[in-house]
Amino acid sequence: MTGRHNTDETTMAYINLYAVLGTLENLCRIDEEAKALIQDKKISVGFAVTGGPSATLCFDHGSCVLKNGTEHCDIRLPFSSVKKFNGMIDGTVTPIPSKGFTKIGFLLKDFVRLTDILTRYLRASEEDLQDPEFYEKSTILMFYTIASAISQIGNHDKVSRTSASYMSDGIIKLSIAGGPTAAICVKNHKLMTVKKVPKTPDARMEFGSIRTARDLFDGKINSLACIGTGEIRMGGMISMLDNMNRILDRVGLYLA
Repeated sequence: MTGRHNTDETTMAYINLYAVLGTLENLCRIDEEAKALIQDKKISVGFAVTGGPSATLCFDHGSCVLKNGTEHCDIRLPFSSVKKFNGMIDGTVTPIPSKGFTKIGFLLKDFVRLTDILTRYLRASEEDLQDPEFYEKSTILMFYTIASAISQIGNHDKVSRTSASYMSDGIIKLSIAGGPTAAICVKNHKLMTVKKVPKTPDARMEFGSIRTARDLFDGKINSLACIGTGEIRMGGMISMLDNMNRILDRVGLYLA
């Protein structure tokens, strides 16, 4: 994942924590195996990255929530740099807990299994995608990863911060028709993704179907063409959407 042209390690670390690991929240809702792994567990894993993000994944009897900070975690994994943290996500760095060493069994077994299941969905093989149910779940999880990545890229990526600087305060509703919805909240040119349906969005962008969303995520179709055919519907403050789409264009660079 590292060393790609025009991407930077710090932005990547924020994406890895909030967008990739953050999607474990949604995985535990829609995948039975993932839910079963943590059904009888109440444990939290904190990731503290020097010069980067700091957040805790809280597993509680089948559910998972990502919270900011690492003050109250059971297992704390410190990383001396964003590069080291990205290395853990790439599988090249093995972290050593600074707290909760006795609970390391959860980390080595259940947590690794959870991230393996997530990876299977986010980096799906052609074979897996033949199964319609898997295809839908994979696309829904990609949607949440991408929606969360938009905010992290808008806040940290140098090129995208310019786009964010043109965005006025407000809420963009991002959704797939009949499927998942997220809100991109903009305040003082800072973006935050909330994985809920916003009550009063200022702008809307909706993918007409799971198939349209998927083809767009996979780079098989062009978003402008889809707007032309009505497969992507947009409304509200168009300037907000224009700038969000510029940021969305860079998501592929980081999640490739």
